[in-house]
Amino acid sequence: MQSKPVSCDDKLHVGIIMDGNGRWATRRGLSRVRGHEAGVETIRRIVEAAPKQGIGTLTLYAFSTDNWRRPRAEVAALMTLLRFYLSNEVQSLIKNGVRLTVIGRRDRLPDGIASAIARAEEAIAHGSTLHLRIAVDYSARDAILNAAAKAAALTSLTREAFSQLVTGEASLRNVDLIIRTSGEKRLSDFLLWEGAYAELHFTERMWPEFDAGDLAEALAAFHGRERRFGGLQAIMPEEVPALSRA
Repeated sequence: MQSKPVSCDDKLHVGIIMDGNGRWATRRGLSRVRGHEAGVETIRRIVEAAPKQGIGTLTLYAFSTDNWRRPRAEVAALMTLLRFYLSNEVQSLIKNGVRLTVIGRRDRLPDGIASAIARAEEAIAHGSTLHLRIAVDYSARDAILNAAAKAAALTSLTREAFSQLVTGEASLRNVDLIIRTSGEKRLSDFLLWEGAYAELHFTERMWPEFDAGDLAEALAAFHGRERRFGGLQAIMPEEVPALSRA
């Protein structure tokens, strides 16, 4: 009897705070923009490596709501890189069976980017090897606040229903592991709801240096931990009973 293929939704959900592009470049006498360009190359490497290492959903923190405070020239360069990625990576993502979702606000993005996001999402909506989620103009606190506003109109509410309001996706797997590069040890408003029980892994490696071996090391550390979810014995996330908040 042929076994049923494992859906990417049944595999690990890993979130990565891609930090250190600017510092990596500055230490090498390069512009910060060159660091962000190198960071895009790292995205390609990790997207390719993730499914081979048991990851089904990969959420990358590309641009936070607070990043609008950066110098205009750097923000403009980041938006240009986003355009480039959306226009040049689609065929590669299709070939590798990647499904793309962009989370965060789109109304403040420069002209044409929101449309480019929609086209890219539609073109690769059926990938089954990896669900790639890219957070752009994203704030976890804003996502929770917006969900609470929508929930106010409901007569009853469950965690599952509220989670869908927060994420915009039905049955999205909670985050298993959050990785942050560059040595910083904070979440910076990233996946606060869906990462409530995520394991955390911090590495000194700058994002442009991060590779498949570093990802494997983070996953090995993750698999070596006991996840008790508030109980006394280690259990799998799927075994946690669903709790409603009517």
